[in-house]
Amino acid sequence: MKITFITVGKTVDSYLKTGIDIYVSRLKHYTKLQLIEIDELKNTKTLTREQQKTKEAELILKKISPLDHVILLDENGAALTSTQFAAYINKKAVSSTSNLIFIVGGPYGFDATVYQRANDKISLSAMTFSHQMVRLFFVEQLYRAYTIIKGEPYHHE
Repeated sequence: MKITFITVGKTVDSYLKTGIDIYVSRLKHYTKLQLIEIDELKNTKTLTREQQKTKEAELILKKISPLDHVILLDENGAALTSTQFAAYINKKAVSSTSNLIFIVGGPYGFDATVYQRANDKISLSAMTFSHQMVRLFFVEQLYRAYTIIKGEPYHHE
C-alpha cells in the first residue's frame, strides 16, 4: 500500500524539517510514502477565504485519482488513539487499498469540493497546531502505527 501525504505550503522551520525527515526515513522500512507540498497561493490579499479555499481545492484535487482513498486531517474528524489509528491503517492495507491519501489543507481549511471527495476525516487533536507542526505529528503517528502493527517496542501502553 502506498501512502501519499499532501500539504498546502512548505515546511520552513529547520527543526521541523529535521524531525519530518527522521520519521520519513524510518517509514521506508514499512511503506512507500510520498510527500507532496502544494505551493501556498500568492497575492491572496484580494481573495476572500472562500476564494482561497476554492483555489487550493483545485490544486489538491489535481493530485488525487478516482481510486484513491482520501483522508482529511481535519479538526472535526474522528478522534483516534494511536492504537486505533494503527488498526485503521492495517485495515486499509489488508482490504487491498492501493493508495491512501492524507491531506492537510491551507490556513482556512478545506473547500466543500474536497470534503465531498474525502472518504474519511481524522483529527490529530482537539487542540489547534500550526500546519507545519501537524506535518511532523502526522508522520510520527504514521511511524508509530506501523510499529504497533508490527508489534515493535516503540509504542508503550
